[in-house]
Amino acid sequence: QVQLVESGGGSVQPGGSLRLSCTASGGIFSGYVVNWYRQTPGNQRDWVALIYSDGTTNYADSLKGRFTISRDNAKNTVYLQMNGLKFEDTAVYYCNAASPLRNFWGRGTQVTVSS
Repeated sequence: QVQLVESGGGSVQPGGSLRLSCTASGGIFSGYVVNWYRQTPGNQRDWVALIYSDGTTNYADSLKGRFTISRDNAKNTVYLQMNGLKFEDTAVYYCNAASPLRNFWGRGTQVTVSS
């Protein structure tokens, strides 16, 4: 079965940048639509961005211009570049790989934006 592992989270000051990675094992990653989500305690898990197999991308309206999703199929990895980080971006970030029949989640990586 496919397993997803997120990495690259950490603490950053407002206005700073981080690049998150989601690496897959146990399956063929290139055929999946991959999403990033984020969640804070007590709240729903909110959609952040997605990337299709052909590289087409979509973003949550509030994040357009600050976040960029990309993929490197040879490395079985999807990235989320986050620029101009704000306090409200603090959350656990999760990657999700979706196909017509299967849906996989990683365990998340913490991003904390504070001064």
